[in-house]
Amino acid sequence: MSKRAFPRRHLAPAVAVTVSALVLSACSAAGGSGSAASSGGGGDATTITFLTFETPNLTPAYWDAAIKRVTDKYPGMKVKRLVSPTADRTGYAKQLKASGQFPDVMIAVTPTGFAQAGDLYAWQPGELGDFEVPDGGAIGGKVYQLPANTQTIPMVYYRKSMFTKAGIAGPPATYAEMLDDAAKLKASGVLPFQVGGGSDAFAAVLPLSATVATQVYRQDPNWLVDRHTGKVKFSDPGFVDALRRVGDLAAKGYIDRSGLSRNYADSQKAFLDGTGAMYPMGVWFASAADASPIKDDIGVFAWPTDDGKTVMPAYTGGGLEVSAHAKNLDAAKKFALGFQLDKDNLDNNVLHDALFPAIKGYTPPDGTGPVFKASYDLYRKAKSDGTIVKAFSWEAGDDALIPGMTDVVYGAIEDVMLGKKSAEDAASYLDSEWAKKASN
Repeated sequence: MSKRAFPRRHLAPAVAVTVSALVLSACSAAGGSGSAASSGGGGDATTITFLTFETPNLTPAYWDAAIKRVTDKYPGMKVKRLVSPTADRTGYAKQLKASGQFPDVMIAVTPTGFAQAGDLYAWQPGELGDFEVPDGGAIGGKVYQLPANTQTIPMVYYRKSMFTKAGIAGPPATYAEMLDDAAKLKASGVLPFQVGGGSDAFAAVLPLSATVATQVYRQDPNWLVDRHTGKVKFSDPGFVDALRRVGDLAAKGYIDRSGLSRNYADSQKAFLDGTGAMYPMGVWFASAADASPIKDDIGVFAWPTDDGKTVMPAYTGGGLEVSAHAKNLDAAKKFALGFQLDKDNLDNNVLHDALFPAIKGYTPPDGTGPVFKASYDLYRKAKSDGTIVKAFSWEAGDDALIPGMTDVVYGAIEDVMLGKKSAEDAASYLDSEWAKKASN
């Protein structure tokens, strides 16, 4: 899983420059779990430290090959790859910062907090000309994270054979139809929804991201911006309804409460192994689906609305960030842009992590699988129809959750699904925690 980035077919002019001025030594892409550089600010001036993360899709070999494609273009560039020990790379980046080992370059680390503290380099407009949304994720009018890819979060992946066996002709068009399908699946002995959590708590928020899209963001696309100003609250009826819908799915047994202890990798495996007919997940799952022997049995649909109109939650951003304190800032910037705008890296991002391009002139490579193609077609139609909304809890920039709230949201929705909190109690709790964190 990732919030990842896209390059275009040719290197941007800002990237296609000589690196003879860089005082860098031989190329190396070293892996390691948390083996940060030994000195503050990411190490010595001859080595770029790059914080990554690993998933079933994004293996050590994937990262090392991607890094090598960039360093091969820049003879003498040296990169040390760091690995977040969990999916919470933002938390790990905070640990590295506290110990004086803040990485030179990071990927998919939430910029909020770091940017305001002056820890991230603010990309200049001239460096962002290749990006479709050059102001994506801006904080105070400045872009700190390359807005390099679009991901739909979530789509609903489903097993066609399980639907057929339960007497369901195809994907639901309305929310009521999805509830009816879930009842039929449960009656046939099949778990309707596979939803995980555990150490990768982000997985539990995906049904809520879907219901916030249909019940809140559809009516107010800037709802989270309004939350920052106090114009709206979590305890407002629309957000409570979004929470309640997810809680009801679990209360009816459509979501296995014990399955919430599964981490991301185990949840993905469970779905592919046949535990659960529907899997709300970010589009990155399409990569694993297309690599599986059941790829032709996996379909995809958008979480349905009450009236059947498609609403597609999506996030654009998730790219690389550069430390403002990097000892060789120019080298770190060249590496970051080179990584994002390299054609082969982009194609591999699409094939390995099912990313959608947010780079001008880029189209996915031939050879993508049926699940990716179906997901991409669904996204393109929603984009053409103008029904894209933001993906709750995945936003970046000025309309992101305030620092510290993401984990609170994860915990609150898990409590709702586990029956520990009502939707109303969870909403009040979120408002209370927001007020505390906003005052810090």
